[in-house]
Amino acid sequence: MSAKSQLCLHEFILLGYQEHSVLLFSIFLIIYLAILLGNGLIVAVTTLDPALHTPMYFFLRSLSGLEMCYISVTLPKMMANLATGQRSISLPACAAQMFFLLFLGATECFLLAAMAYDRYLAICLPLHYMTIMSLRVRVGMVVGSFAISLPVQLLQIGMIFSLPFCGPSKIDHFFCDIPPVLSLACADLYANELAVYTENVLFVIVPFGLILASYAHITRTILRMPSSTGRQKAFSTCSAHLTLVSLFYGSAMLVYLRPQTSDSVKVDKVLSLLYTVVIPLCNPLIYTLRNREVKAALSRLLGRKQSFILATG
Repeated sequence: MSAKSQLCLHEFILLGYQEHSVLLFSIFLIIYLAILLGNGLIVAVTTLDPALHTPMYFFLRSLSGLEMCYISVTLPKMMANLATGQRSISLPACAAQMFFLLFLGATECFLLAAMAYDRYLAICLPLHYMTIMSLRVRVGMVVGSFAISLPVQLLQIGMIFSLPFCGPSKIDHFFCDIPPVLSLACADLYANELAVYTENVLFVIVPFGLILASYAHITRTILRMPSSTGRQKAFSTCSAHLTLVSLFYGSAMLVYLRPQTSDSVKVDKVLSLLYTVVIPLCNPLIYTLRNREVKAALSRLLGRKQSFILATG
C-alpha cells in the first residue's frame, strides 16, 4: 500500500455495543452520576471533617478525585456515541483519550501502592507512623505517582500514533485502548509491543509487588498480635484497600498481560468495563459501607448542613 493511502485515515469508528442504545445510555448515565456523586462525597467529607485529616484519608481523597477524572475520560464519549449514533473519533481525540486513560491508570497503580505502604506503617510501625508519613511525604508520594507516569505515557502515545493506519478504521471497543488500536496499524509492531510489555512491568508488576510485600509484613504483624480484637481491627482497616486492589489489578492483568486469542476482543470489552466503570463505582461503596469513621463523618456533615438550612430558613 502506498504512503499516500496509509496517511488517508484520519479517524476511527468505535463500535462498542450497537444494540439497545437507549437502555445502555440510561444505565451509563446513572452509573456516571453515581460515580461522580459517590467519589465527590468522599472528597468533600474527608476535606471538611477534621477527624479525617489523617494520612489514610488523604490518600483516599486523592484516589476518589482520580477516579472521577478516570471515568470522565471514557464514559461521556461512550454515552455520546450511544445517544447520537455517531461513533467516529478523530486520531487526535483518540490519542488524547488513550493518553489520559493510560496516564490516570498508571497513576492509580502507584497510588494504590502508596496506600499499601501507608497501611504498613500504621500497623507495623505505629509509633513512628505520623513522623514518617508527614504531610510533605504523602503529598510527595501523590505528586510522584503522577510525575512517574507522565513522561512514559507521552512516549508511549507518541510511538503508537506515529504508526501508519491504513485501515480498516473500525475499533471493536468502547474507547481507544492499546490492543485494538495497534491491531489497525500497518507496520512492524515489535518496538511497540516491547514498549507495552515494559510499561506493564513498570506500572503493573512493580507496584503490585510492592503491595504484596507490604501486606506480607502486615499479615505477619497482625498474626503476632495477642488480642483477637486488635487483629480484627487491623484486618478491617486493610479490607477495603485489598478489595479495590484485587478488582483493579485482577482486571488490568487479564487485559494487558494475558496472551491474545481469538476471543480476546470480546473478553477485553467486558473486562474494560470492570476497571473503567465498575471499580470507580465500587470505590465509594467499599470505603463508606465498611468504614465507620467515614459514615460518622458523613452523618456529622449532613447534620451540620441540615442545622444550617433550618437556621437560615
